[in-house]
Amino acid sequence: MATDILLVEDNKELAELTGAFLEKDGYHVTVRQSGEEALGFLKEHIVKMVLLDIMLPGMDGFGFCADVRKESNVPIIMVSAKGDKEDKMNGFAQGADDYLEKPVDIDILRAKVGALMRRNYELKQENRMLYSGAVSIDRQAKQVFFRGKETALTGKEYELLLLFVENTGKTLSKEYLFGKIWGADSFSENQTLTVHVKMLRDKVEEEPGKPRRIKTVWGVGYRYEEN
Repeated sequence: MATDILLVEDNKELAELTGAFLEKDGYHVTVRQSGEEALGFLKEHIVKMVLLDIMLPGMDGFGFCADVRKESNVPIIMVSAKGDKEDKMNGFAQGADDYLEKPVDIDILRAKVGALMRRNYELKQENRMLYSGAVSIDRQAKQVFFRGKETALTGKEYELLLLFVENTGKTLSKEYLFGKIWGADSFSENQTLTVHVKMLRDKVEEEPGKPRRIKTVWGVGYRYEEN
């Protein structure tokens, strides 16, 4: 089951109580008791929001928030007993979207969670999905569906498919594709692109040996056609 909210809280009783209220609102909540554990979870899973305590064992909430912001814009609400102005300013400086003092009024917390969810997801829903014939892409969740069934792609395969679909009907040179996905300064070789195109065809073509979507333009590169 996908996680809506990652709750980073080392007080087990408080985490269970908060999680129970949020799950009544329809959210799936995952709890981690340290910043290190939470970072590990985020590397493997997509979440919609983080509720973050500051006073954690090991890495504190400020350090966790700063690390997350290097990679993600996921909404973060800090919840802490540290209520000084300097702490609040530091929380916002590290990238928090909101800051609540403990003890927290659970109704206020639920209201703020709902508001952030609506602002970051529901209002952007119409621009979230990208459709191209039998292929659809959920850009928020970074999921790909082929004929209605989810298709597991690697990170580079996903980036490559998204680039193709966003440029449907255009011939894209191998140099352009390689530069956009791997970067001009990458140590990878152009052959890497060929291999990834083959793997992608295996996942979004009915007959990978006779591709109808990702077509080779000999001597130039590839062109994606909507089918």
